[in-house]
Order: sequence, then C-alpha cells, then structure tokens
Amino acid sequence: MLQPSPPRKRRGRLARSGAASMALLAVAGYLAVQYVAGGAGAPGCKVVSGEDGRTAYAFTPEQAVNAATITAVGTARQLPERAVTIALATAMQESSLRNLDHGDKDSLGLFQQRPSWGWGKPEEIMDPVYSAGLFYDHLVKVPGYLDLPLTDAAQRVQRSAFPYAYAKHEQDAALLAAALTGRSAATLTCDGRPGSAPRKGPEAVRAALVRDFGRAVLAPAGAQVSAGEDAGTGASRSAGAPDERTVTVPVTGAKGQREAERRGWQVAHWAVANASSLRIQRVTYAGREWTAGNTDSKWYPKGSTGAKGAERAAGPVRITSAR
Repeated sequence: MLQPSPPRKRRGRLARSGAASMALLAVAGYLAVQYVAGGAGAPGCKVVSGEDGRTAYAFTPEQAVNAATITAVGTARQLPERAVTIALATAMQESSLRNLDHGDKDSLGLFQQRPSWGWGKPEEIMDPVYSAGLFYDHLVKVPGYLDLPLTDAAQRVQRSAFPYAYAKHEQDAALLAAALTGRSAATLTCDGRPGSAPRKGPEAVRAALVRDFGRAVLAPAGAQVSAGEDAGTGASRSAGAPDERTVTVPVTGAKGQREAERRGWQVAHWAVANASSLRIQRVTYAGREWTAGNTDSKWYPKGSTGAKGAERAAGPVRITSAR
C-alpha cells in the first residue's frame, strides 16, 4: 500500500499557513491605510469621563458631527442635559448617529423618522437640525420625561418595535452629553484628519455655528475677524494672535462665569467634533489648545499660563481653519 508522503503534507500545511498569513497581512494593511486616510472604519474621536478619566467612548468623525448638532439644537432650546442624553441615546440606537437615507419601511435620518407617520417630508427629515428639533418637540410633551427611565422616555417618542433597546446606550450617551453640553471640560477629542473634505474657511465655520446653535451664538460682536482686529474686542492683534483664518466666538452666561465657561466648552467641543468636516486646524479656549493631527489628540495648556488659572477668565473660543 502506498503511504502518503510526509514532506508533501508538510508542504501543504505550510502553503495553507502562508496563504492565511498573507490574508491577515492584507487585512491589516487595508485597515492601516483606512486609518491613515481617515477611513470610515477607523474611529477618530473619543470622549472620556470628566470624573475618573477612565470610562471612554470611541466614535467616528461623522458620528461626532451629528452628536454635536443634536446637542446644540437641544441647548439652543435651553433644554437640560438629561434631554440631550435621551436624544443621543435614541439616535445611537436608531442610526448609530449616522444620517441614513434608508431604513425600515420609509424610516429616514438620525432618528429613523417616518414621513408616513407625519414626521415631515423626506428632505426635512434628512436635515439633522430639523429631525433633532422634532424629536425634542415630542420629548418635552412626554409628562415627567426627565424622571422616566431613559428607555421609557425615548420609547414614548419613537414608538419602536424594540422599546428596551435604548437603555444599552445610556452610559455612552451620558458621556457625550456631558462633554457636548460643556459640563465636562476638555474631555472630547478628535484626530482631526480631514480625509476627502474640501478645503474650507472661516465662513463655513460661521455658517455651521449658526445652523446648529442659531444666530445668537455669534452675538454680540458677530464673530467677525478682519486682517487687523481680534473679533469681539476690536483690538489690534499682536504677535501670536489669531489671524484671518480664525473665528472668535464670544462666550457669555446669564447666570455668571460658570455658565459662560460651560457654554465655552460646548462651543469648543463642537468645533473639535466638526474638525474633519470643516477643516479646522486649531481650537483654543480657557488656556488650553487642541490641534488637529496630534497623535495623542489632547487638550494642552496654552503658553505659560496654567489651565486652572486661565479658566477663571476663560474668554472667547477661537476656531482656526486649516490653510
């Protein structure tokens, strides 16, 4: 009886092992390219807990833009952070914070709202500001929604076939809400890779601010920057001051400095969340600075002034576009 040749078996095993290794290397190479290029498969943003610094949630620049819009729409209506948390958790479940042009039956958008159920025209629902506003319109009509379990409050609005699915997103939504409402300072970062986004400038930043927050966000000075003045103060720029690529957003708070600082961090985090889509290079606030492209993507103290001392007189938020 002929016996199988051991060397041939070994060669077969080696060939299969080599093919498998090549496949793994190809996958790893693809993922690396996607990461470097800012591909959709590589989360480029992260929010951490302002309490322990350990709990974290990683997400993509696309998700960051939509989360920032949902939050801005809620705070522009002076809704509490809990309302924003409910809205973010709902969008996480319904669309993974993506503005989908498809869904179950005729469901669309961030909240998978249905034109046939009276949520609006398809083009309206696909507008994140409109869809977020409509969600809040319904949420505030739910009796005692702030005291309900999150999944119950969301379900009263959504009428989903999976009423308990929202609960699993509560922790991540709460982290995002704390950062994007400004309560938790310097906790949201993005790598800022622009990907295929076209080059933009300060006018695009102003337009996006007004879109999400309303025109009041640019008051009182209009956040205009000219070649020789610092917006909001009318003062001439000195060396190292923002240039014509910088939008300076004045920050005020009706209830005092703490509210103003929270508003400032909301705008600063909004800018970082929009960095890839708006080609933002740098954001400065409260003595700290975030710069696109940093490998660790952190907020660093700016200049020689310590962050804690600077936060007592935080000043405006400065958003600088890439060249």
